[in-house]
Amino acid sequence: MRQIPVDTSAALVMVAQPPTAKIKDRRTGEIATDVETGAQMMTVDVLFAANGEAEVLSIVVPAPGLTGDLVMGTSVALTGLVARPWENEFNGQKRHGISFRAVAVTSLVKEG
Repeated sequence: MRQIPVDTSAALVMVAQPPTAKIKDRRTGEIATDVETGAQMMTVDVLFAANGEAEVLSIVVPAPGLTGDLVMGTSVALTGLVARPWENEFNGQKRHGISFRAVAVTSLVKEG
């Protein structure tokens, strides 16, 4: 699958919704895991502001990549952020979009 690196160096990024487990199958409640490491996958909604525009993005990240207290409003760094175009067909309806995945989401708030 094609991956497009996302440059976050000029962006202000903060938590919009704290991390939650990524659900793989809504019918069974099965939690998604990383195919390479087996780590539980999490979703973090972030406010991504750059170039005079702001948007809420849902970022998928392995649980070990979450560091710091990621509560609403916390400034964060996104390591290894990539965008992946996707497309599927369900019940005759074609859908498409862009999903985002990061290696890590790290709080920029100094503790102590």
